[in-house]
Amino acid sequence: MTLRNEAIFPPKRHALYEEHGYSAAIRSNDLVFVSGQVGSREDGSAEPDFKKQVALAFENLKAVLAAAGCTFDDIIDVTTFHTDPENQFGDIMDVKNAIFSEAPYPNWTAVGVNWLAGFDFEIKVIARVPANS
Repeated sequence: MTLRNEAIFPPKRHALYEEHGYSAAIRSNDLVFVSGQVGSREDGSAEPDFKKQVALAFENLKAVLAAAGCTFDDIIDVTTFHTDPENQFGDIMDVKNAIFSEAPYPNWTAVGVNWLAGFDFEIKVIARVPANS
């Protein structure tokens, strides 16, 4: 039986979802497609410190995954977007390595961009919902 797509939102949804009209994630059967998460505060504003912005993006991602019954361990594929990859790489790797500290690691594609609506880092993922969820 095919399940209908289900919109997923974390308990403390930030203002950007309503402002721009998108879901934090969509669950389709046992897959969760998470929209790009940024280091936004609850009011939608960007965290000004870059490393803290990356950490907050991961915290926002964690909240969306939890709302879908997933954790970082359930991530299959990651795409990140960076406004200055060469200079940001070290800070991003510090945060990433604290979360994904051992194999198997998810697939990862990093893309340099010149605009992220006032942010400098964005992460979107695909995760598989665990069988017991």
